[in-house]
Amino acid sequence: MNMELLYCCRMVDESDSFEIVPELLSALEMQFSTWEDREARRTFQTVYAETEEEGKENFARLCAAVLEWRKMGVEISDPEYFELKREDWAEIWKQFFPVLNVSEHMVIKPTWREYEAKPGDCVIEIDPGMSFGTGQHATTAFCLRMLEKYAVPGASFLDAGCGSGILAIGAAKMGYSPVRAFDFDPDAVAVADENFALNKLPLKAEIGDAADFRHPETDFVAANILGHLLKAYRRNIVTWVKPGGLLALAGILSGEFPPLAEAYTALGFELIEEITEKEWTGGLFRKKAE
Repeated sequence: MNMELLYCCRMVDESDSFEIVPELLSALEMQFSTWEDREARRTFQTVYAETEEEGKENFARLCAAVLEWRKMGVEISDPEYFELKREDWAEIWKQFFPVLNVSEHMVIKPTWREYEAKPGDCVIEIDPGMSFGTGQHATTAFCLRMLEKYAVPGASFLDAGCGSGILAIGAAKMGYSPVRAFDFDPDAVAVADENFALNKLPLKAEIGDAADFRHPETDFVAANILGHLLKAYRRNIVTWVKPGGLLALAGILSGEFPPLAEAYTALGFELIEEITEKEWTGGLFRKKAE
């Protein structure tokens, strides 16, 4: 036995329910760890073994099992086999976060990655923590691209449902001011504040609920919240946007978007951009001048 190595198999689970695969792995009596990417709504399952023989046996068993699981509606990737130094086990989740170029000038760099910035780059430094927003998900990338495309130095910005604070950081680095951010989840607020400090920004996230959060009228509002909440809280959300201002709505399944867009146009908004990626659609709206 090589005491310096673990012998691992990794799979990505994008099923509707993330509770099934851990039960299936437990039934196979395998040792595993689960890491959840909340933003992208997926989990990473890593099975590990103490010996190379057991690791390769696990890999063969998993390859056969995954074929059966898919017949049950489990959406999981083919297993990948790899060896890992024991001291790296606690850091394995970091493999899932590369440097991302989300637009022409906007770059998201996890703290542990190296990146040589080019002239004009807006580099957002992120420690995903519990993965409250990393730029990998289509909804976050949509908001960042809209922020860059419609950037006006000195325009005010509100990040509603801020998660990791990635949108607020991007806005501040592009010259929006003032920038404000809130989230319903206290853990997300704590992660956002840590990321603001990493980027040397004098920002502080607030705990708040989109149902009743009060905010002065703002030039640009990004609400990356689940579609049914965007619809339920729309009458409060629209009060955050000044006449002529912009509202980016994201976190919306494509099938939910048409009725949601109608609900906002009925409240005096015009849809000016609509982008669909995979099953997600984001929309940029302008509030009509009174």
